[in-house]
Amino acid sequence: MAPEESTEAARLSSFERRFLAARALRSFPWQSLEEKLRDSSGPELLLDILQKPSGDSVTLSESTAIISHGTTGLVTWDAALYLAEWAMQNPAAFAHRTVLELGSGAGLTGLTICKTCHPSAYIFSDCHSCVLEQLRGNILLNGLSLEADVTDPARHPEHNTCNSESPRVTVAQLDWDVVTAPQLAAFQPDVIIAADVLYCPETVLSLVRVLQRLSACLKNQQAPDAYIAFTVRNPETCQLFTSELGIAGIPWEAVPHHDQKLFPYEEHSEMAILKLTL
Repeated sequence: MAPEESTEAARLSSFERRFLAARALRSFPWQSLEEKLRDSSGPELLLDILQKPSGDSVTLSESTAIISHGTTGLVTWDAALYLAEWAMQNPAAFAHRTVLELGSGAGLTGLTICKTCHPSAYIFSDCHSCVLEQLRGNILLNGLSLEADVTDPARHPEHNTCNSESPRVTVAQLDWDVVTAPQLAAFQPDVIIAADVLYCPETVLSLVRVLQRLSACLKNQQAPDAYIAFTVRNPETCQLFTSELGIAGIPWEAVPHHDQKLFPYEEHSEMAILKLTL
């Protein structure tokens, strides 16, 4: 590749990374972009930019505030992006399986898995009414259909998950502190995931309790895999999580860091994924 071609490719790659991944339109530096395009090699670069993005996309409606309506679940957090990247690199972990996501928030991780990893069914869950309303909207915004009843797949015989390209998608209102074992058993998950839910000791304890209930009510079937992704903001909170897992008798192991960085989350953020054995 000639030096000028290499420079042009690097410039295009930089544009994609900065402006075509998880960025709000109003956050684009339109003026500087216009200047760069004006100083570039002409319309060929603009045409390359417009044609370059490939593959499927995820479109989200989010809050502009970190905390809104008394919840942090209306925005996408870094660990959700990190887990989505890992899922895209490891689609076999979700292919043809039923996935239960705890604390889905805006839905980016789940939508990414639904579009790229071919699960047979995906259950988004959260407890806040505003989060659930936005979540349903984001699912529909991405061209997926919502099933009416997560607890009774037999009510939907027309949906053949073996032949359908789209998974059976449902949304469940799930309060970790009050959900019962029969309610959890009805989900029948093969895989359980959660991202960025270890933000305070109270949620850590609630999460471990719900994982214990899931383990107890699913003991007569093959143990599901569980992947918990989080940003290490407070090491003491993370240590509390692993300690509580030990007390609950839930073995865990750290998932190796992946090298598929597609989203522009903070470079200095320390993120991790734990694989639990329920």
